[in-house]
Amino acid sequence: MALVKPFRGLRPPRDLVQQVASKPYDVLSSDEARAEAGDNEKSLYHIIKPEIDFPAGTGEHEPKVYDKAVENFKKFQDKGWLVQDPTENYYIYAQTMDGRTQYGIVVAASVNDYLEGRIKKHELTRREKEADRMHHIEINNANVEPVFLAFPTNEVLEGIIATTAKTAPEYDFVSEDGIGHTLWVIGDEATKQAITKAFDGIPYLYIADGHHRTAAAAHVGEEKAKADPNHNGTEEYNFLLAVCFPQSHLKVMDYNRVVKDLNGLTDEQFLARLAEHFEVEDKGTEVYHPARLHNFSLYLSGHWYSLTAKAGTYDDSDPIGVLDVSVSSDYILRDILGITDLRSDNRIDFVGGIRGLGELKARVDSGEMKVALALYPVTMQQIIDIADSGKIMPPKATWFEPKLRSGLIIHKLS
Repeated sequence: MALVKPFRGLRPPRDLVQQVASKPYDVLSSDEARAEAGDNEKSLYHIIKPEIDFPAGTGEHEPKVYDKAVENFKKFQDKGWLVQDPTENYYIYAQTMDGRTQYGIVVAASVNDYLEGRIKKHELTRREKEADRMHHIEINNANVEPVFLAFPTNEVLEGIIATTAKTAPEYDFVSEDGIGHTLWVIGDEATKQAITKAFDGIPYLYIADGHHRTAAAAHVGEEKAKADPNHNGTEEYNFLLAVCFPQSHLKVMDYNRVVKDLNGLTDEQFLARLAEHFEVEDKGTEVYHPARLHNFSLYLSGHWYSLTAKAGTYDDSDPIGVLDVSVSSDYILRDILGITDLRSDNRIDFVGGIRGLGELKARVDSGEMKVALALYPVTMQQIIDIADSGKIMPPKATWFEPKLRSGLIIHKLS
């Protein structure tokens, strides 16, 4: 059973929340974080991207940068920019984007549930990114940023969300990117018990976004447990900070590809090779969006093309074989363009769906890239099916939007 508990959140006073809260550490570069923080000394970037406090070009993994994170984290607490709640609470966090709102429950989730497979993953993690987040958690003794989990829709939890959403929130603001953020504190004892009991009846939680943070937090908890002679399982280090969303609330966006060259082929030869496994249709110069599963959009030399995968290129009975990211990786990127490792090949780049297909066109038209490929979005059910099967998704398959705002709540490990 998935185990969660309430916790004493460390968070900004209401009048400071917009100054403190930030985008996640991994969605922008050091230079972008430096520009966004500007002269705002209360920005969480000073803790999660502390290289911004040094001259441009300073490596984000230098020892002095990690030391600065610790110094700044202490400073934020000393100055009252982050204040710990006196009692253990759950929290409801709502995000509104393009008129659509999704509601998540902020919890302390069990480290053991991740280690034992009840918090399921669908992606591989990279050791260096995991090590970086582990060190950040260890030196600050806190989960400064949450992970993004999903769960099968639950009537009790939906009811609590709906009831809470009718009350006055603790935070309610719109960030500079136009996304609304609303947060409620759940301190009522009966409601907290109902939340804990409802989660105990949910067999699995699923990582939607934040695989590296989840793995890092779990391994830190595991190490602290081994080093604690009085360990009993109730310590805060046995839990990680998570925002859990009902599956039905979430929208997965497309995650698209741009490639620098055609692997020595002319346009005509490339299109002829595509026709072996796809029905290829020239759509002209107007942007073409993939219409359904197994239909792709290709942009090449000023023209958009519809590619519809032929029978035999996909397996709708297999959780991996059904994915369009698998079809495109096998029959286009690997077989035609010679790209076998999406994680390391510098001929390919990836563009999140939030940027739109216009970004694909711009990168090809500029001459930076030769061809762009847009995919129909993966569904949340496909992610769950893959996690349940124990399989791993191909790289760069999912893009969740909106991203969780960092700095609304922090979980201290002691």
